Amino acid sequence: MTEQTEMTTAEARSHRLRWLVFSIGGLILIGAGVSITGEAIIRKGAGAPWFLFGTLGLVVLNSGVSFVGQGVIHRVRERVGR
Repeated sequence: MTEQTEMTTAEARSHRLRWLVFSIGGLILIGAGVSITGEAIIRKGAGAPWFLFGTLGLVVLNSGVSFVGQGVIHRVRERVGR
C-alpha cells in the first residue's frame, strides 16, 4: 500500500506560487490571443494578409488555456495536500 504523506508548508507555498503564475499568465495569454485573432479577422475583412496573425493568435490563445489548466492542477494539489 502507498502511504500518503502530509505536505510541508514549503511545498504548499510552492504550489500556491505556481498557481498564481500559471493562472495569471494564462489569463494574460488568453486575452492577447483573442486580441491577435481579432486583428486577423479585421485584416481578413480589409483584404490584407491575415493568415500568420490568425495562426499566431490561436497559438497564443491555446497556450493561455494550457497555462490556466496547469494553474488549476497546482491549486488542487495545494488544497488536497499532494
